[in-house]
Amino acid sequence: MTDRLILITMLVKLGVVASLASILARASSFRRLFFAEQRRPAQTLALLAFFLVPLTLGVWIRITVPNFLAADISFETIILLGLLVGPGWAMLSGVVLSIPAEVHREFLALPFDVVVGLLAGWLGRFVKKEEVWSFTPFIDLGLYRWVRRNLRRPRLDPQFLMLFAIAFAEACRVWIARAFPGRLFALLATAPWLRALVCLMAPVTVGVALKVWNALRTEMSLEEQKRLLLEARLDALQRQINPHFLFNTLNSIASLVRSQPEMAREMTVKLANILRALLRDHGSYVPLREELRFTDDYLDIEVVRFGADKLRVEKEIDPATLEVMVPSILLQPLIENSIKHGLEPRIHGGTVTVRSRIAGDRILIEVADDGIGIGPRPVSELRRSSGAGIGIKNVQERLEVLYGDRARFEVVSNPGRGTLVSIELPAVMP
Repeated sequence: MTDRLILITMLVKLGVVASLASILARASSFRRLFFAEQRRPAQTLALLAFFLVPLTLGVWIRITVPNFLAADISFETIILLGLLVGPGWAMLSGVVLSIPAEVHREFLALPFDVVVGLLAGWLGRFVKKEEVWSFTPFIDLGLYRWVRRNLRRPRLDPQFLMLFAIAFAEACRVWIARAFPGRLFALLATAPWLRALVCLMAPVTVGVALKVWNALRTEMSLEEQKRLLLEARLDALQRQINPHFLFNTLNSIASLVRSQPEMAREMTVKLANILRALLRDHGSYVPLREELRFTDDYLDIEVVRFGADKLRVEKEIDPATLEVMVPSILLQPLIENSIKHGLEPRIHGGTVTVRSRIAGDRILIEVADDGIGIGPRPVSELRRSSGAGIGIKNVQERLEVLYGDRARFEVVSNPGRGTLVSIELPAVMP
């Protein structure tokens, strides 16, 4: 094995490790298993399969294909698994990865790999996980700060500990391979500077894989934080809607308790049905059938309050839309807005119409009224204002959070003729 071949092998090995780490990072099942905080034994075995199947083949290729030594990255893999998964699983991986070498009469491969897995696992338990993820073999920039810090208050730096431990393990492998030729694989250089580089290449290789996966880990963490932020925003909007509706309903009931107690009792029963639906843990989406049932209770309350001769309700619902999943409490704020700000100011009241239909792979939902309309103000100004715009504003913001640009929300209003609110969403079935 010439020094030139060793140098080329180390360069190719860096490319192999970076490529393999990137390929694994693209697999969603690997990401789910690899970054899970807790794994069952079956899940850990499934995770190990992502490493052991191709890398055991890599050891076999190193043995059977001349001068393709970079295919064997079993040593670095065992260290990574020890640091991230634990000593027991790393030792098991060492046994599996050493099988081709044992068949090739490299009899020291199995005990050496098992010991490396055990020591790497102990090191992973000693060092905090964040220190492992932030590990870098390029210590020159932090060397001066490390010296100054340890002169004032000596302590064991985890980064230097991992660097020296991995380099020392590689040095031991080289020494054993020299002492027992053909019984353990290692890159055996002749030039002193290349021998030192071989020992330093092991932590560099480990660091490259960790850098690739840590970048993915950071990206997934940012996505999770973004998701939690959107959920918090959605929850805040939901909490805005419910008290607003509840306040108006309770006022209606209070006004009827003395003058029309039977009607107040009926409204109280309807309100109980609504509160039961609100308190039920049904998530962000419900079938349109359930959403319509919820709005029916609300409309029954309003019809009782206004009178059947003043508030009329019409429905044009396509049966094919009833099982489509829509955001919960989607229609009630729009209907409430139509009644309170479109029909209530009119002496003779009016009609609220709810429509739904399927258009291709999307569902169209409309809430229309023949009330006084929004007036001369632009819809964008209305959404920023309070009062008549609160239902429109909340629904629009919830759709933006849940669907982004996949939802369409339009408000068309003609003064004196009424308002039409149109919503277009992806038609998703449960």
